[in-house]
Amino acid sequence: MIHIVGHTAVDHISHVHHLPDRNASTHITDRQIFFGGGAANIAAGIASLGEECTLVSCVGNDFAGTEYDQWMKRLGVRQEFFVINDTHTPTAFMFTDNYGDQMTFFEWGASKAFATATVPSLPFVHMATADPEFNCRVAEKSGFASFDPGQDVFWYTKDQLESLISNTDILFANHHEVLAMCKTLAISKENLIKQVGMAVFTMSGEGSELYEDHKHHVIPAVPVSLVDPTGAGDAYRAGFLSAYVRGYVPLVCCKIGTVTASFVVEHAGCQTHLPDWDRMKERYRHTFGELPEPAERRF
Repeated sequence: MIHIVGHTAVDHISHVHHLPDRNASTHITDRQIFFGGGAANIAAGIASLGEECTLVSCVGNDFAGTEYDQWMKRLGVRQEFFVINDTHTPTAFMFTDNYGDQMTFFEWGASKAFATATVPSLPFVHMATADPEFNCRVAEKSGFASFDPGQDVFWYTKDQLESLISNTDILFANHHEVLAMCKTLAISKENLIKQVGMAVFTMSGEGSELYEDHKHHVIPAVPVSLVDPTGAGDAYRAGFLSAYVRGYVPLVCCKIGTVTASFVVEHAGCQTHLPDWDRMKERYRHTFGELPEPAERRF
């Protein structure tokens, strides 16, 4: 069982010609509403790939019975929700320009309850974007933990990042988040990597990097038609974690994460084009060759 901790949100995704400067405006050329939230995206991806998954999240009393709620239940995502009355389920407003750059405005809503919520003790947990202090407490009580600061990386203090990293077995981040963590911690990328057992850094269209046992691997991105990059990182983590619990070696897990992400960017919305295991496996074969057999299941 994989536990995912973090936000469940409704995404308002807009496309603009360019991201405006301060005190300026831009034209929205397209706007759609999708299911989202970093943790929920990862949980949905894991469930689509056929792994058992529990989502630990905060929602408002406006969530129960919605299409999003029903979608999660059809996927088989187990919900361990803190339901907060008279509060919105978190909502994200994302703007992507013609160059693929993004800007996000996030209404925390019910997620503010993370600050005082009771922390579960979990054998295998991935901490996505959430309240920094809650994630620190989760990491301290967990058996095996992976951590992804996401776009909330700027909310973390030096002490919080140090606490999390000291209790993290796998660190996920994109290249922007790596720079932000290094700045907050006042350390180099090399020293950041030395502090965790394994580091996986995504680099958009340039692929991803794996650092493990003093080895460095570069995994190329899968060439597909890019429609919207939103949710690619979440899908990558879903693919990696699903493969990891099945017993695949980390390098193959990265490749599976890359393939899983390639499906998501072909359509707008983080959960609209998630592959099942068979579809992922077929694209893996076309990209990287036959998927090897895994070792013994980890969790």
